[in-house]
Formats: sequence, structure tokens, C-alpha cells
Amino acid sequence: MSIKIIAFDADDTLWDNEPFYQEAERKFCELLEDFLPQHSVSRELLQTEIKNLSLYGYGIKSFMLSMIETAIRVSDKNIGIEAIEHILVLGQEILEKPIQLIDGVEEVLQSLKSRYRLVMATKGDLLDQERKLRKSGLGDFFHHIEIMSEKKEQDFEKLIRHLDIVPDQFLMIGNSIKSDILPVLNIGGHGIHVPYHVTWEHEKVETMIDHENFRHVKNIKERLNLV
Repeated sequence: MSIKIIAFDADDTLWDNEPFYQEAERKFCELLEDFLPQHSVSRELLQTEIKNLSLYGYGIKSFMLSMIETAIRVSDKNIGIEAIEHILVLGQEILEKPIQLIDGVEEVLQSLKSRYRLVMATKGDLLDQERKLRKSGLGDFFHHIEIMSEKKEQDFEKLIRHLDIVPDQFLMIGNSIKSDILPVLNIGGHGIHVPYHVTWEHEKVETMIDHENFRHVKNIKERLNLV
């Protein structure tokens, strides 16, 4: 591979993230079980989150607003102010979670830094992602930080132009086939998928990838053998 730049997703690739959201969602569904069964509340919340992506984007603020909107709708506007306060606390608790690096991340970044330019390419709320990067202590490993509102083909093309390379010199490593891998492969780049044990429903895809620029590994340490 003629790789010059290796880009890493952040959430659930460098550090844990989705379990905190799932924990908050479970508590949210329990809060509303007087109005609907918990599995129905969860389904309603997902539909609201997907609808709101074009308005609020990804991340904690969008999640909090979607929980409040779902609570108002599910309760037919009968939700109490105490419950709304509880929902805000659920979101704030996520913001206050300590960063838990995924095992092997620092070792991998340290090994690759001397041979490649490293980039963090993630999507989500700007302030929250900057806060998590600062807490992680990983900032010095990266040549460039890109916090995107979306991860589509045009977003990666823009990033690659900014980095002054061609797609074949770009490798993306991440846990989401939908957001991290397929868009990069479609524009001629390389992708390594490393799964995380839980995935947000909106990021799940049922597809088999047969592409010469694609690799799948079991954990982040296996990436060293591929680059």
C-alpha cells in the first residue's frame, strides 16, 4: 500500500462511547415506562434521533434534544418538569464520563507515528469531541484533527484534498462499516474495520465487503500487522 496518512475514528475506536449512550437510553426508557413499554420507547427515540440528524447532527446535544422531544410526544405532552430535568441530567452524566481508552490504542499510535502522518477523523458535537480528545491525552499523536458533521464520500474527499494527497494514499481505521469504511473505499481509499462490541442501530449495515483495499481485524493491535 502507498499509504501516507492513516486516519482514526474516535468514538468506539480510540475510546469507549456507545455503552454510555446505551446506559442513558435504558434509564430514559425506564423513566417513560408508565406511558409505553420500554422497547417501544427505545424505538420511538431511535426514530426521533434519525429524524433530527439533519437538524442537530450527531453527538450528545442531539441525543439530549431527541430524548426530550420523544418524552413530550410519548407522554402526549403530560411529561412533568422533573422528568425533563432528569433527562438533562442523563445527558450531562455522559459529558462527565472519564475517557476509557481501548486496549492497545497508545501502543498502536506510538508505533505508527514515526512512519505515517496520523489524523483523527470523527463526527459528532464539536465541543464534546474536543473535550474527549483533551481528556484522552492522545492529541500529540495527530498531525490533524477533523471533526465532521457527516462522514460521506464528499466529506472524505474534502479531507483528502486538505491533506494534499490522493485517495490511494489514505487509510481510514474505524469501527463503523457505514461511516468509516464504505465511503472511503468508494472514493479509492483504504479501510480497516475493527469491530466494537456494541453499535448504534443507525450505524449498522448488513453487507459483505469484497474489496482489495479492505481489511477486517479483531482488535486494534492487529492493525500493526497490516501497515
